[in-house]
Amino acid sequence: MTPSLLEHLTILPIILPLMAAAIMLLLKEQRYKTKATLSLAVCAAILGTALLLLQEASVGGSGGSDTARVYSLGNWAAPFGIVLVADRLSTLMLALIAVVGAAGLIFALARWDRAGPRFHALYLLLIMGVNGAVLTGDLFNLFVFFEVMLAASYGLLLHGSGEKRVRAGLGYVAINLTASLFFLIGVALVYGTVGALNMADLAARVPYIAAEDRALFEAGCAILGIAFLIKAAAWPLGLWLPGAYSAASAPVAAVFTLLSKVGVYVLLRLSMLMFHPDSGDSAGLGQSVLLVLGLATVIFGGAGVIAAQRLERVIGYAVMASSGTVLAIVGLGQANALGGALFYMTASTLASAALFLIAEILVRGEDRAAIGSDAFFDDEYTDPFEADDVEEVGRVMPRSLALLGAFFALAALVVASMPPLAGFIGKLGIFIGLLEGEGASLPASWWVIGILTFSSFATLLALVRFGIEGFWKRDESHALAVRSPEFVAIGGLIACCVWLTIAGGAALSYTEHTGDWLTRPGDYVAAVLKGRL
Repeated sequence: MTPSLLEHLTILPIILPLMAAAIMLLLKEQRYKTKATLSLAVCAAILGTALLLLQEASVGGSGGSDTARVYSLGNWAAPFGIVLVADRLSTLMLALIAVVGAAGLIFALARWDRAGPRFHALYLLLIMGVNGAVLTGDLFNLFVFFEVMLAASYGLLLHGSGEKRVRAGLGYVAINLTASLFFLIGVALVYGTVGALNMADLAARVPYIAAEDRALFEAGCAILGIAFLIKAAAWPLGLWLPGAYSAASAPVAAVFTLLSKVGVYVLLRLSMLMFHPDSGDSAGLGQSVLLVLGLATVIFGGAGVIAAQRLERVIGYAVMASSGTVLAIVGLGQANALGGALFYMTASTLASAALFLIAEILVRGEDRAAIGSDAFFDDEYTDPFEADDVEEVGRVMPRSLALLGAFFALAALVVASMPPLAGFIGKLGIFIGLLEGEGASLPASWWVIGILTFSSFATLLALVRFGIEGFWKRDESHALAVRSPEFVAIGGLIACCVWLTIAGGAALSYTEHTGDWLTRPGDYVAAVLKGRL
């Protein structure tokens, strides 16, 4: 790749899905193969770009020092122009988005991309919005990308029709429109008091806000925080998540696991940038709130996985607990534990996405009648799992059940943080960081350790129960019909979890360096503003 092309690497995860989605809107719905091929090509390109940026971030800048790749749109430098920033945290998120997005798309090619109109365009617009949200360097464009992401998610949640999706979709749309309103009000208050929206510029100006304006600024930040806490599914603002995610189709639910992590990402980014110890009177703003809400989210998620009666809802509660884990660590202010929290978030997101895909196959095999009642097509429903169809596109045989059971067991152990898999490595990193960091003897640190341990055992108990019911007690008449794209998608996510386990030392080192990078906001500000302070 030539140096001139490398300069534009940062914008590719945004511009490629946007262009592909625009092209697909011009194509007829019957051109499934063309759309599928284009979508796969775009997801492959995004994955390659994300891995290149991740490699660059892991190596660092000149001399191996941490830095950020800053891309100025129109060659207008920050804080006046729009910038995209690829640093350790954003490239980690970008790689996670690329992997889960590609797996969800591959799984959808088995049948879900034909269950309703404009699936590929909506899917790529969702990916574009999520990528833009983690790469943008200013609040205004964060709002723009959030709205693109949410607008696409509305259509995808309803994809496949059915009363259950419509009911869940109405609540999901209402809650997220409310979050968008809070977002807009918060941005207006922040801009009105500080006069800036670029994140680096905001971080540089926060210590010097006039005393008479600081209360209004902090109120704006609190309103922004409410919007992001809703998106991160923090208790009690995240009660919508289990119902909405369990109602969505399997590939959509898998990619939706990323949406709550975008809320976590923004809270982490802004908290570490704007309210660090050197930010004057606003230092530590909202940390205690994040700690309490994070722990409450973990407790609620742990109780939810035990009480849930459907596997999809169990996974939804586990997604909430994963978000709460990171929020609690951010609120505790223990930088040493942040690396473990980021590692756990990555591993649990991959495993949760795989579990959503597996749950679809298990439910499909248990209750064929339920499939027929939840119409996948608008007018005339055709069961894609009739015997003749299965003979052509899939195989019903014992080894399919065995392999799927192995996938389920591995994913469940990762989400439950059981040794020796990646989830355990992440939580062990959290515990070690809490015990060795400053203030390790604080009661709050031990409360966090105890609550996270409870969450792990609660998740393990619930997933073991569903594993026994789904695999060991399965009636022979309820055989599984699994298509090749479905196996590839699930196997790819499980392979990533296994790789995180095998390469746990290197991966944990990366996330720990990411945590250290976040504690030095001055380096981020210097990289973005380039001496314009």
